[in-house]
Amino acid sequence: MAARSCGDHFWEPRLPFRRKIMSFKACWTLAFLLFASGRCFADGDHEMEEFLKREYSLSKPYQGVGSLGSSHWELMGDAMVTTDQLRLTADKQSRQGAVWSRLPCHLTDWEMQVHFKIHGQGKKNLNGDGLAIWYTKERGQKGPVFGNKDNFTGLGVFVDTYPNEEKQLEAQKKRYTPRTQRIFPFVLAMVGNGSVSYDHERDGRPTELGGCNAMVRNLKHDTFLFIRYVRRRLTVMIDIDGQHEWRDCLDIPGVRLPKGYYFGATAVTGDLSDNHDIISLKLYQLTVLRSPKEEEDEEDDEEEITIPSVDNFELLRLGQSEEGMSGIAIFFTVLLSMLGCIFLVVIGVVVYGHWNENRRKRFY
Repeated sequence: MAARSCGDHFWEPRLPFRRKIMSFKACWTLAFLLFASGRCFADGDHEMEEFLKREYSLSKPYQGVGSLGSSHWELMGDAMVTTDQLRLTADKQSRQGAVWSRLPCHLTDWEMQVHFKIHGQGKKNLNGDGLAIWYTKERGQKGPVFGNKDNFTGLGVFVDTYPNEEKQLEAQKKRYTPRTQRIFPFVLAMVGNGSVSYDHERDGRPTELGGCNAMVRNLKHDTFLFIRYVRRRLTVMIDIDGQHEWRDCLDIPGVRLPKGYYFGATAVTGDLSDNHDIISLKLYQLTVLRSPKEEEDEEDDEEEITIPSVDNFELLRLGQSEEGMSGIAIFFTVLLSMLGCIFLVVIGVVVYGHWNENRRKRFY
């Protein structure tokens, strides 16, 4: 990345904030609190420090991006750089674009803040298909998963803007139940081990870790996506309402990601289209204060982590499926269970009656 001038700000806040006019004393008080909170904040009972890692970050003026040998980032496909953004795809059909870091990341704990914009001429649910943020072993391989290869190895966080499954159900004259219907655009995360395929027809439901709806299209204000990986915990939050407040999207413990993978962003359009823009990608190293025993245990774990995985993934999927049951499904499940119990009781009474009658006959 090109060196910044003295007039440029070296440090930028991780979180959007508002500025208000206040007294001199209040300014000093706030400055002290911001300094204290900026230097150190808590995640559970563990203090952390944060440092912007410029070699893994991408922001204006994007000098040298895509140039061979002169940038840490590589452009692919239809992606192009303008003065205001890095456009992964234009609002045209059958486009595919990507930007990938050339440097593997060896950080243990990190945060990625993504400033992005999705906009176009298409009306609601007549636009597509979305963008993805990646931390994967592979880099620069085109494919059907938001412009990246299928059966990837690592983490993918997707901003899906087109409801494939819902449209198929409508074509079959079927509908979602109120509990399982999603509002698109939808943000979800997936961890792949190199052999798990992304189910495009079902919008990734079978393999997702969790997600949330995110109305991010054609907004006048900035939209942000926040991805944190610390102490084997994956957290995704969004700031899309223009209120400078983060909203929880998913929080999953037991996520195991090896070091040495690459960050990237991809997008794709098909018969429907949108502009998919990246304004900035900012990666922060998190230095977590650990006890000597915790450090030793985590070093042993890191040696064992060679393939991405999620602890108790089957239990997680089971919990999601139970939460997704409709009221009608629960009613019939309870009803059938009660009928089954009544049937067993009746059978038991009949069998006992026959047994008791035969028992009495033995004494005559």
